[in-house]
Amino acid sequence: MKRNYFKSKLFLKYIWSYLFILLIPLVLMTIFIYQSAVTNLRSEIEQSHLSQLTQTKVIIDGRMKELNEIASRVSYDKRLTPFRVHDSYFSGEAIQALDQYKATSSIISEMFLYFHKDGNIYSSQGLSSLDVFTSSFSFHNWNKETVFQDLNITKFPTMRPADTVIRNSTLQDSMLAYLVPITPYSPTPHGTIMYLIKESELTSLIDSILGNYQGLTYILDNNGQILVDNRQGEALSITDAKSLFGLTPGIHDKILNGKPHSIVSVTSENNGWTYVTVMPSSQFFSSVVHVRSFIVMLFCIVVLVGAAIALVLARMQYQPISTLLEFANSKTKPKNQANESALTGNELDHIRTALQEYSSRVDLQEPYARNHFLSMLLKYGNAQSLTPELQEAFDLHFDRTHHFVMVIGWDEMSDNHEEMHERQEIIELLAQIEFPELEAHAYGVELPQLDQLALIISFNTNDAEEEFTPIRRIVEAVLSCLLETFDATPTIGVGTCYSSPNQLNQSFIEACSAFELRASSGHGTVTYFEKLHFTPDHTFWIPNNSLLKLAQSLKQGSYDVAEQIISPSIRSLQSSDLSALLKRCICFDILNTMLKTASELGIHNLIQEIAPNMIYSNTLDELESGFLNLASRICNQVERNNQKEEQSQIDRIVSYIDDHYMNHTLSLETVAFEFTISPSHVSRSFKEKTGINFVQYIWQKRLEEVMHHLKTTNAPLKDIIIQVGYLDTPNFIRKFKKETGHTPGQFRKLFGENGKVDTASDLDDE
Repeated sequence: MKRNYFKSKLFLKYIWSYLFILLIPLVLMTIFIYQSAVTNLRSEIEQSHLSQLTQTKVIIDGRMKELNEIASRVSYDKRLTPFRVHDSYFSGEAIQALDQYKATSSIISEMFLYFHKDGNIYSSQGLSSLDVFTSSFSFHNWNKETVFQDLNITKFPTMRPADTVIRNSTLQDSMLAYLVPITPYSPTPHGTIMYLIKESELTSLIDSILGNYQGLTYILDNNGQILVDNRQGEALSITDAKSLFGLTPGIHDKILNGKPHSIVSVTSENNGWTYVTVMPSSQFFSSVVHVRSFIVMLFCIVVLVGAAIALVLARMQYQPISTLLEFANSKTKPKNQANESALTGNELDHIRTALQEYSSRVDLQEPYARNHFLSMLLKYGNAQSLTPELQEAFDLHFDRTHHFVMVIGWDEMSDNHEEMHERQEIIELLAQIEFPELEAHAYGVELPQLDQLALIISFNTNDAEEEFTPIRRIVEAVLSCLLETFDATPTIGVGTCYSSPNQLNQSFIEACSAFELRASSGHGTVTYFEKLHFTPDHTFWIPNNSLLKLAQSLKQGSYDVAEQIISPSIRSLQSSDLSALLKRCICFDILNTMLKTASELGIHNLIQEIAPNMIYSNTLDELESGFLNLASRICNQVERNNQKEEQSQIDRIVSYIDDHYMNHTLSLETVAFEFTISPSHVSRSFKEKTGINFVQYIWQKRLEEVMHHLKTTNAPLKDIIIQVGYLDTPNFIRKFKKETGHTPGQFRKLFGENGKVDTASDLDDE
């Protein structure tokens, strides 16, 4: 990064702006995160517990439903009816059926079938008496009498809490007994299915809920008894544990054992069991300590990264400003002053000043650009080439319903100052003129001929009046405006009116055709192309104004307009009932017009090359094709001649400038009048042919001459500058410094032949 960037107040301002933009939200966000860390962490843990408890509830409910369905199938299984079970012949089949039902559920440790008031109990292992059963399965909190009673009176599915069971006097295990009456949901059941389920089958489902946190997990039945519990840390008192029963499903805060706890509760809709996790709230704060450390570390990292990003963004934003500033200063003042100004002043102010200067230059060039676009419109008639942005910039509008072109000319103007000034006033007057009462506006276009201007008219017409009437009124209004302002009486040619601006090229050629007849009509007349429509007595002859328009289109090099005259004329003859000989004679009018025009343009070789073939053509289609080919060749030759003449003319202009550039009166207008062409045409053609505009070329010639004098003479700088035609010495010195990087005095010292610096040059530099 450039060190001088940091000397710019604007650059430092950008850095601090980006830092504040980054840090203020970051600090607020950090405070918010820190304040909500405990709440968010607690909410996440509690929601996790709630989700896991819900999942556990769904799994256990599914297992309990599975056991109830097994009991239901047992109650309707013919192999397990009291008769078949007691029958020694079918008892083996019954035992086998019980073994099959036991195998259908993975949580069943043992399955028993008991019929009310029966002295025996049946299992997958076989038939045994109740005394043998109680001796084989000894419950710690469920004595023999209570077992018999529960087996006989149970009318609803009942789960007994986990109890220690001693099996066969040796094996000890913690089991739950699940009693399901059969037939299920019957008010008078005839038996009971008893499942023995290891406590580990249920605790395995709730072991992972707490994770690394301390707390307890309970499963309570619909009476508040603790069926299963899982402890990680301190245990709750019996009173506190029972207080968990009856909590609504969700998340709760409760004081247990004298400490705040977070409780998450879920209740099953199927059997009314409650699933609860209990955690001390203090654990959340201990977890936030790690979060806080992480936030502080992250904050520091983000600040460092943010500072780097702010530096990069500030540089990216300042870089184009710096580039613009260097460019602006290189065009407005010496480089050392530009750098000093950039470091101490406001760069944006300097750029604004430079833009204002360039804007003024653009304002000077805008009329030439506007005239160029309008000239292209007259030549090609493509109004779509003017984009809405360009139309807005040049204040051009073609939104009226009708359009036509006028060509206005005067006697040849002399090159005296008064004539030049008067012509410039005419151009300014006709550049854009409004006729509100006629709903019309007009745009002036400078033509290459110095004594001619074109006027593009757009207007709205009233359906009640003839189309020609508003045209005549507009022409009269333009003529009246000119006569009120200037003494000279113009000659005007008016083209046909069209509904689309894309046809303005046709109207322009028609206006030029009408204008060329001014010699026969006399000075100061108005000629309407539409009024030139005179033909012989027979209407099948081609109108004279069409032939005039054809000739003019060829002179202008406009093949599109020529084609629009030739093709319709031939098609009109094809549809007529005239004889073939008369049709061919009429076609010769077109051929003669084209050959005559080619001869006037100095194109003589076409007569021998093309004309004989056309004379002996067999059909009108062949004639049309030949005429179009001839028109294309004439137009192409006109374009080549124009380019050649234009290049020759630019060469003469360049030679003239080379001879007169030391004359301080030399300008675009004086050169234009010298060569009898319009200034806008000189400006456009000069730039197209030389690649440099008119003013820059003259400046370059004067600069080279001054540099030559500085190298070879000791003449005072002011005398040298005046000698080359530049009257503003300070402005010249500034421009010299921008071009060479040195003042004239420094340049003479570095490159002068004698190596000495004249004192006058130093004073002039100052």
